[in-house]
Formats: sequence, structure tokens, C-alpha cells
Amino acid sequence: MIATSEELRDLCGRLAQAEYIAVDTEFLRDKTYWPQLCLVQVAGPDDAHAVDPLAQDMDLRPLFELMSDHKVLKVFHAARQDVEIFFQLTSSIPTPLFDTQVAAMVCGFGESVGYETLASKLAGAHIDKSSRFTDWSRRPLTDRQLQYALSDVIYLRRVYDRLLRKLQKNGRMEWLSEELATLTDPATYRLEPDEAWLRLKPRSADPRFLAVLRELATWRESEAQRRNVPRNRILRDEALLEVAAHPPKSVGDLARLRAFGKGLAESRVGQEVLAVVERARTVPPERQPRLPNRPELPHGRAPVVELLRVLLKLKCERHGVAPKLVASSADLDLIAADDKADVPALSGWRRDLFGDDAIALKHGRLALTMSPDGKEVTLAHLDD
Repeated sequence: MIATSEELRDLCGRLAQAEYIAVDTEFLRDKTYWPQLCLVQVAGPDDAHAVDPLAQDMDLRPLFELMSDHKVLKVFHAARQDVEIFFQLTSSIPTPLFDTQVAAMVCGFGESVGYETLASKLAGAHIDKSSRFTDWSRRPLTDRQLQYALSDVIYLRRVYDRLLRKLQKNGRMEWLSEELATLTDPATYRLEPDEAWLRLKPRSADPRFLAVLRELATWRESEAQRRNVPRNRILRDEALLEVAAHPPKSVGDLARLRAFGKGLAESRVGQEVLAVVERARTVPPERQPRLPNRPELPHGRAPVVELLRVLLKLKCERHGVAPKLVASSADLDLIAADDKADVPALSGWRRDLFGDDAIALKHGRLALTMSPDGKEVTLAHLDD
């Protein structure tokens, strides 16, 4: 356990000489908007340590400098939340970066494969999960907690080594680089209040409804960030959607909504909601938000989507890659409607693996058939 600034400075000085380090974090977020960093686990080639960011007078600058050292590769598993913490604390992303979950998807281990699964399959490790749901902010940490925390980086080294060999052997390092680009893009971690309405996935496309929803979501996000509390501590998603669907003009109107009631409607929150709704009413039509256009499938194209889905699964099984990396369900809808759809599956390595055959299947140049023994689906290329 690294609990002093001097120990951390010495550790980071040693790790800066390593080719790569394995990194993981433990944090709490159930009572705050921003994640509270409680522990950072780092492992070099020969040792592993837990850094206590909650220790008195702890200066984390050496750790942050290590995270930004371009000579040292940072290896994470399911890096997004860990990277978000470092970005929130330093406004920079740990680079260069390797995510073993993404690499595992590229290597055919399935979608969103867990660390315990990879540690078992690639490192022969069996991790005790009993300390997974623990309060990492409480001190002192027990030996069992520290053992569990350190196991997240100790075996990660071997997992990384095995996956790297697989990627080099099958020539898929470029595939991985494309996927990691999202994780290293600062835009991934910028939580802009005026874009918060999009995560609510509204079903109505009415611009007036969307205008109220956008203003409400922007207000709630700003309040949650300012007060550092979870969004739902301000108002729940259902409340925002209900207010947008039935915009109130008075406290009485607000109190009649299922999500409010008299007490909440008369509170400061209720007054702010009414002010936000009134502001949304003044948004001119040209500034009202619109949902992204999604082309409707022409009649008869739904079966085409299902055929594309079968083709996607077949190709991904053959090539040992997770279907999620190649095309989403929404992508298949777009391909069914348009041969030149602007989707990742129709460019780069994804087109080579799936996209060209998807277009050929649409136009009858490729057929899905059963093998003579009826045990597998096969592909038949047809004459034009």
C-alpha cells in the first residue's frame, strides 16, 4: 500500500522505466455525480502496488505524470470508467493505452468479456469475487480487499501478453487501434449539459416536446454537476419525460403530474422546473431540436435485416471477432435500406470481413445455404 507522497514518487520513478504498466481503479459513484477515486492499482513487470489517494496530504502528481508518459503503455481492462476518472482529475487521457476487453473482442472472446473470464482462460487465475462490492472509501482496507484489488492488475499483465501475441499472430493490431481511438478521444468523456437530453432516448419526435426535454435535461445536468450529486437526486428521468410530454404552466399543473405531487411542485425544484418549461416555450421553431433521421425500412426489408444478422454472426464466428465490433442492429437496418449507408461496417477492415458480402447478399449475388449434413450455415456465391 502506497500511502505517502514520497513512496508514490519513488514508485512512479521506477515504473517510468517499464515498457508497460497494468492499471485499475476502485471508486465510488452512488452518492456523487463525479466518481470519487478511492484506490489506484498499478503493476510493473515485477511488482504490484495499491496507491491510496485518500491518504493524508497525498500528492498524486507523480501518478498523473506517469499516466501521461508516452513512453509507457498503460494497460486497462474495460478502460472507459478508469480513463474518465483520470480525465476528470487532469483534463488529459492516459496514453498510449491498451484495453484488454476490446482486444479480447477482436480476438473472438465475445462481447464485453469480463476480466475474471480472461484471467481464468489466459492466466489460469481464479479470482475471489467476495470483495467486489465493498466500500473502497473506508480505511483501513483489509488484507482481503487489497488482495482482490491487486489481482486486477497482477493477472492483467499476463492477459495483456497473451492477447498481444494473438493480435500480432492474426494481424489485427490495426483493428484494435481503430477501436481504441474512441477511448482516447477527449470528446468521449466531456459531459456537456446541453447534450444530456440525447441519453434519455425520447420516443416522441415532436420538436416542442424535444425543446422542453432538452431544456430540462440541460438544467438537471448542470445542477448535478454543480452540486456533485447523481442526476436522479435532482429529478428522475421519468419526471423529465412526463413534464416534457405535459408541459405545466402552474404549480397546480405540476402537482397533478404523477412524478411530482403537491410538496415537490411547491418546492424550489418545482419553481425551477416551471421556469425551465417557460423558457423552453420561447425557443423559436428553427432552434428546436430534432432527432437524427433514421430511414424507415421499405416494405419487405425486415427479412433482409434478419438475413444480414445471420450473415454477420456467421462471418464473425468464422473470423473469431465479436459481432458488436463489426455492426450494430441499427447499422444492419441502414445497410438494408441503403448500399452506401454511412456506417463503419461498409469501410475498412469491417467491409472486407462483412460489408462486401452484406451488399452481395442484398442483391442476390450471395446465398445462405445449409451444409448437406444440416449442421451449419454455408455461403454460396452466385453468378451475376
